[in-house]
Amino acid sequence: MAARLPEGRETYSEDMGGPANPPEGTPEGIPGGEDEYRSVVFDESFVRAARLQEFSARERVGDHAPAVRRRPPLHRGLSRQVLVLVTLVAVAFGTAIYMGIRHPYQSSTASLPVESPRLTVIPLAPTGKVPGAVDPEDLYAHSPAARFAIGAEGVPLPAVRRTAHFSDSQVVAALTTAKDYIVRSSLDPEVIDGENVRPVRVLLDSRQLDQFDESFDHPAADGRHTPTGWLVRLDATEAQLADRRVRVRGTLRADESDAATLEVVADHTFVYALRPAGAAAGAAASLLTVRRELRFRFDRDDLRLHQAQLVASSVQAGPLSCGADSANRLRPLLAGQTARAGGPAGTDPYAAGSPTALCGTLAADAQPKV
Repeated sequence: MAARLPEGRETYSEDMGGPANPPEGTPEGIPGGEDEYRSVVFDESFVRAARLQEFSARERVGDHAPAVRRRPPLHRGLSRQVLVLVTLVAVAFGTAIYMGIRHPYQSSTASLPVESPRLTVIPLAPTGKVPGAVDPEDLYAHSPAARFAIGAEGVPLPAVRRTAHFSDSQVVAALTTAKDYIVRSSLDPEVIDGENVRPVRVLLDSRQLDQFDESFDHPAADGRHTPTGWLVRLDATEAQLADRRVRVRGTLRADESDAATLEVVADHTFVYALRPAGAAAGAAASLLTVRRELRFRFDRDDLRLHQAQLVASSVQAGPLSCGADSANRLRPLLAGQTARAGGPAGTDPYAAGSPTALCGTLAADAQPKV
């Protein structure tokens, strides 16, 4: 006799000749048990996902009723794997946009301040008349600069060795940048004539540019905004180069100040042959001697960008008059001239922030013997 038919399923009793489970269930370990057919039994989710569904026995009682019907497709949400993939794509896209807005090589210390350079310029006054000669070569030959190299050859790089935290190539990069700064700020005729400061400006760390620009917009002998501390430039209304082959001698030294910083110390003497501005080639020339001691600092961003931080600049230049303004432009004494009477400008010890006026005497041995 047939048992009651639930919706969508069929079962048979032994009276109908079909198999039926015993009341106690299928014994374990014998053929026909549940474990034997576990690999071919479909779970409920698989059955629900089927596109064809068999009608129940009650539904098939009607005449001409089909045995199966087609089910509408299930509207299921996104699987977990798809959601994870979409999330990863969104994160990658957002990261790409962020890195595009923020330059990938932007310095992590770009917003940190750097040390303000100390700029000192000391004029050296002669004790008598300034020697002169028509041929600048005669002046050089009879001066301490007779054996100096010409131009950038006088700024050679020293032997390079790595430090505890910087490689050979990084030390070379620091020395090369320092040399470029010295050459551009002391030997470039356009810079010396006071026409162009950009060749020097582009070599400075970007965090020092405001102070550099302010020095030339509002020069002052305050040790911070002194143009002649940044570079060598003449008062073009009074003097001009008589020979562009400037004589140079000096040294460069690199060392590690800490694990993140390299320092380069430069000490060079430059000798310029000058004539009065607008003078003919037959006018007497004289020599101007400038000694520059510069201290540079480099972090890893500076090394990569070919830039330097100028930490200190100490300049001694002569022959100059002590009373002349040497902060903005150098006004050298030319052939046959003598220093004006009087010492440097007075210093007021009661004025806060008042810079100390400095001046020295140019030794006779520093002048050419002509």
